[in-house]
Amino acid sequence: MKMLRHIKIISILLFLVAHSILLVGCGINPVTGESELQLISTKDELAMGTKNYVPLQQSEGGQYKIDPKLTPYVKEVGQRLAEVSDRKLPYDFVVINNSVPNAWALPGGKIAVNRGLLVELNNEAELAAVLGHEIVHAAARHSAQKIEKNFAMSIGLVALGVAVGNENNGDVLMATGGISAALLTQKYSRDAESESDHYGMKYMVRAGYDPYAAVSLQETFVRLSEGKSPGWLEGLFASHPPSQQRVDANRLLAKKLYRPGLQKKEKIFKQKIASLIKTKPAYDKETDAYKEIKAKNYQQAMNLTNEAINIENNEALFYALKGDIYSLQEKEKSAIPEYTHAIELNSEFFYYYLRRGMVYKGLGDKQKAKLDLEKSLHLLPTKQAKSALRALK
Repeated sequence: MKMLRHIKIISILLFLVAHSILLVGCGINPVTGESELQLISTKDELAMGTKNYVPLQQSEGGQYKIDPKLTPYVKEVGQRLAEVSDRKLPYDFVVINNSVPNAWALPGGKIAVNRGLLVELNNEAELAAVLGHEIVHAAARHSAQKIEKNFAMSIGLVALGVAVGNENNGDVLMATGGISAALLTQKYSRDAESESDHYGMKYMVRAGYDPYAAVSLQETFVRLSEGKSPGWLEGLFASHPPSQQRVDANRLLAKKLYRPGLQKKEKIFKQKIASLIKTKPAYDKETDAYKEIKAKNYQQAMNLTNEAINIENNEALFYALKGDIYSLQEKEKSAIPEYTHAIELNSEFFYYYLRRGMVYKGLGDKQKAKLDLEKSLHLLPTKQAKSALRALK
């Protein structure tokens, strides 16, 4: 009898959940035109994107600022595609100061591309392929769809928990309320990737770009994935896995979409990323320096960092890296000027304040530590900064 009562309760709860979902959210996908459940409104999408946009930028390396003309160029290309997209959103585009080749989109049209991906592209049309793909992820509600599926599953677990007398229902309910940046940018489904390739190429053509650039782009990704190139596996391949099937599908669509006069714009693209190409060896040395740090070869790490600075002396990351190397060697007083120089070059990245604050804390300068840690928290809340501040009280 008890089991039958539980089954009846489950049935009633699941019916109520399904009924409420149907009442809240039948809609038409703005890109595909297909009917779908929509539990998240456009207003909520915009709010999620806005809330996570700056913190996610900070956690990924902050904005790339050395070449002030680069981000406006990427924005220009992105807006050209956004104007011909199937959904009008307040799209925004930013370049992240990160060597890992990656790009991501948040709900509401907040889109980022890493410095490390731009140096792998051959022309503006390939950049358009990347940005068009990300625009579709936002326009077609791909992140929202993932959240809705997770939410529906959580509601089902809550219903099951209530029915069987689960005392931890509060934990499940809490899980349904929090939307993390990790969830928003995690690996997309195969269908979502296919949709983004397909409609992204259509946007390319509408904006005047050669769709065959999307083919060459995917061919490069497949080649790099087969070679397991460092950086790609934890970057773009983690959330946008390439495949020969995607290459073939893109080639077939490009053949249908191509018309004379569409452009790749290689010359202007090379001009726009010239400074990135010139300074790439500096960031390669930074990557090598981290490997030496991991092996505790601190002097070699310092030598590589100084070589990076000789190539690009305006990169704050390199001075912060010197500060880290000094800190690891317990040379805190030598670390502080390096973090300070990093802040002077870029006062909008949390890490430099966090690291200098931690050093001040270790040296017993509570007032300076508090100021830096609070500034760090303002830019990006971290457990380390919060814990350190509590310890100062």
